[in-house]
Amino acid sequence: MTEKNKNLMIRLISGFTLLPGVLYLLYLGGWWTAGLLGFAAGAVAWEYIGITLKGVTPVAFFTVGMAAAMPMLPIALPEHAASLISGATGLVLFVAWAWHLLRGPLPEAPVRTAHLLMAFIYGHGGLTALAALRLVPDHGLMWVVSALVITWGNDTMAYFAGRLFGKHKLYPEVSPNKTWEGFFGGFVGAIGFLFIQRAFFFPTLTVIDCFVLGAFGSVLGPAGDLCESMLKRAYGVKDSGVIIPGHGGMLDRIDALIFNAPMVFLYVVFLRGWLT
Repeated sequence: MTEKNKNLMIRLISGFTLLPGVLYLLYLGGWWTAGLLGFAAGAVAWEYIGITLKGVTPVAFFTVGMAAAMPMLPIALPEHAASLISGATGLVLFVAWAWHLLRGPLPEAPVRTAHLLMAFIYGHGGLTALAALRLVPDHGLMWVVSALVITWGNDTMAYFAGRLFGKHKLYPEVSPNKTWEGFFGGFVGAIGFLFIQRAFFFPTLTVIDCFVLGAFGSVLGPAGDLCESMLKRAYGVKDSGVIIPGHGGMLDRIDALIFNAPMVFLYVVFLRGWLT
């Protein structure tokens, strides 16, 4: 077995092993979902700090802990979650500035503070939106699944379309393997997989929902992937981490979902009633 095929086998095994557990925790809701998303948020923040700051400090641990706590707020204090997240963002910024003011290195303080704040936002933003989406009355779980379906459908079809038909590079400076053919295949996949979900599991999903969410997701998902690729290329890193065998880090696995989840949440909460 070649090294490439071996890595693909590891990816498939780890993916199929982890997926049922992830879906079950999302199904259970409450603190089970909050714990899952909090762990993922902390892992993303940890990996971002590892990529950009190349070291661990007490303020880094504080930032990771704060990121991990944010997806739990919609569960614990739903009426105050938004204001608490805003306050937490200010607290992370203050602590990061204060740490570097007292401990230095002073010439690098603004950049390091910015990276810590970014780790906090990047780590929890999309996953906190997913936690809030899970609380949507009646169909919260299915809307969360929709965010996953958009992301997986786009990624799967983009991969196969790119492998079969890919000739025109999408953004070779950032991701040499992505092609326009793969992009349009992912566009079809995101919408098509939503129609499959609608047909078999979620009849409340409308035709407009499928087209609007799928279209936005087919742009935002690849954008999330490209942004992570840009980050890793800037710092000369192949994978964001090693937490998931065959897949690399948590950020490698959910970079597209981090961008898609807030879009689905905003659509469901603010736009769906008006559009339908």
